[in-house]
Amino acid sequence: MPGKDPGPSVKDPEMYEALRDDGASKEKAARIANAAAGSSRSEVGAKGASAENYEDRTKKELLERARELDIEGRSTMTKDELIEALRSR
Repeated sequence: MPGKDPGPSVKDPEMYEALRDDGASKEKAARIANAAAGSSRSEVGAKGASAENYEDRTKKELLERARELDIEGRSTMTKDELIEALRSR
């Protein structure tokens, strides 16, 4: 990984780079890599597996989640646009 130093705040640089290569944002890759460093990688994956699909949620539930993440323009978004915005975070 020469030339790809994510900085001292990332506790698992190998996982961070793999996530970045897969298209994850810097923030998301760092959050996942740091969570994995604090426990086993399989535990981190197991935590995420229990979340329900965005498609199964109501628009109201999606709006609440978008509000928690402070997504701008959420009040005028359709359900599909909210799902896209939430997935890109």
